[in-house]
Amino acid sequence: MTVSLRDAQHYPAGRSWIEGVFHDYLEALSVVSLNTGMFPVQGEFGDREPDMLARWFSDDSSYPLLILKNEQPTGFAVVSRPLPLHRAHLDFRMAEFFVAANQRRLGIGRDAVQLIVKRFAGRWEITEIQSNTSAVAFWRAVVRECSNGRYRERIENGEIKQYFDSTGLQK
Repeated sequence: MTVSLRDAQHYPAGRSWIEGVFHDYLEALSVVSLNTGMFPVQGEFGDREPDMLARWFSDDSSYPLLILKNEQPTGFAVVSRPLPLHRAHLDFRMAEFFVAANQRRLGIGRDAVQLIVKRFAGRWEITEIQSNTSAVAFWRAVVRECSNGRYRERIENGEIKQYFDSTGLQK
């Protein structure tokens, strides 16, 4: 199995694929964040949902990536630059991350994250909802591996945040 990334911003077929699974992504978020208020119930934003997606492709500080397994789309990630206020201690955030349900637990997400943090070498923040135990377990394992065990974790406002620097990491 070969996992690769493609810049979805300049790849119309990739953008179309992401648009096609966007509702699956929102549904997954709303299910795991039930009663937290962190993510809306699908349809709550109504006509504004396409605007949320369009922002990923128009924001200069956003890098939408298509995750491919054997050249076939299986997921997406959006890497973002933090607000200028936070750039003194942070270079990148994993703003969004999604692997199609039928492609999970195959190592695709892990491999994609490794490719992403190598491509965007720097100081990272990755955040997950504390009640989403599957995401917490995934990100703790992947961050531990990607950072060679050199990361710190903070819990605040129902979120778990991992911080690490991928500059110069070899794997």
